[in-house]
Amino acid sequence: MNPKSNIKFRLIVMNFLIFAVWGSYLISLGIYLHNVGMDSKIGQFYAMQGIISLFMPTLMGIVADRWIPAQKLLGICHGLAALFIGIFGWIGMRYGAEVTFSQLFPWYALSVAFFMPTIALGNSVSYNALTQNGLDTVKAYPPIRVFGTIGFILSMWIVNFTGFKENYNQFFVSAAWGVILAVYAFTLPNCPVSRGQKGQSLVDMFGLRAFALFKDAKMCIFFIFSFLLGMCLQVTNGFAGPYLGSFGSLPEYADAFAVKNNVFLSSISQISETLCILLIPFFLKKFGIKKVMLIAFISWVLRFAFLGAGSPTGFGLVLFVLSMIVYGVAFDFFNISGSLFVDQNTDESIRSSAQGVFMMMTNGLGATVGSLCAQLVVNRFTAGRTGAELMAGWSTAWYIFAAFTLAVAILFAIVFKYKHNPKEA
Repeated sequence: MNPKSNIKFRLIVMNFLIFAVWGSYLISLGIYLHNVGMDSKIGQFYAMQGIISLFMPTLMGIVADRWIPAQKLLGICHGLAALFIGIFGWIGMRYGAEVTFSQLFPWYALSVAFFMPTIALGNSVSYNALTQNGLDTVKAYPPIRVFGTIGFILSMWIVNFTGFKENYNQFFVSAAWGVILAVYAFTLPNCPVSRGQKGQSLVDMFGLRAFALFKDAKMCIFFIFSFLLGMCLQVTNGFAGPYLGSFGSLPEYADAFAVKNNVFLSSISQISETLCILLIPFFLKKFGIKKVMLIAFISWVLRFAFLGAGSPTGFGLVLFVLSMIVYGVAFDFFNISGSLFVDQNTDESIRSSAQGVFMMMTNGLGATVGSLCAQLVVNRFTAGRTGAELMAGWSTAWYIFAAFTLAVAILFAIVFKYKHNPKEA
């Protein structure tokens, strides 16, 4: 195997493991919380991922830029995340249906505190290794990143078909993947650090130069809309599972495949994602970041609208499947393209920090505000309702999410000024 193929393979394994860790519980966490009577707390769990992302990815990015090589920090973070999610699962096993919010939440918070930075760290490790081996990141990275989604899908299928989606075992699966990755990360190519020099300012010493990107009008507007689009990221992750499961309360849908295997149905989203990732180099080169982001916005509108109009059988099931398919475009054309855009528009000395800032705006501020607002909307239209009235409330909530995203898309088209030159892409 030649050096370029070898580095691609090693990065494929890394991406596979990072997202296998996440896929073990991200979609099914809401189902577990529902089963232990914490429906009203689902938004808080998903919001915690966002709260953590306000500072931990940026902080770890600074550490990776200045002191600890990114690949080693990736291993340390996954080792700690695996430990804490394992404790979370053990507490769930010990107390069963009697487990309380206060018993679970602190361990969950600690686990995601060390997991969330690893997405940005993984990007930094990948971009550094590809660049050092003379590869074009825009062309080489998306096919590598596909295997992250494959890892996510595999974990989803494991917890769906073993029945782990209903209980604490999903967290043990995540911990097992995390331990493997913690060891593997230390074998990855070394990422350079820029150690502090005498006479440096505090801004340079602590790697805060990346925040100066907000002085650039183009980057500032990009980050603001990344925040607004980031509000969508955890809405379906947190509430699609309980929503699909709610159809089981209606006799005509109780035995439907889509209800009994709702996590498997959701995995169509990730299958779509694997295909859409491969389209990113073409779309970025052909249309540029503005049009690619607009496509992502419109895809989120369709994602929510199809969920609101769908049902587990007949044409309604077709709408559900379409919702899962457009998710691939909605997620990839924003998350992966945005990460590449940030990488290409920042200096090498602050790239890990800049990825942390992007993560902060999307999975941090955006996901936090989005999860908490979504919980308020869902509570407003579903609390205390049963049967057909409950499902009508769910539909209304999804339509509200779709309307919000459409409004933001229109605003983005007007405000974000970007002239694309295909010859420079």
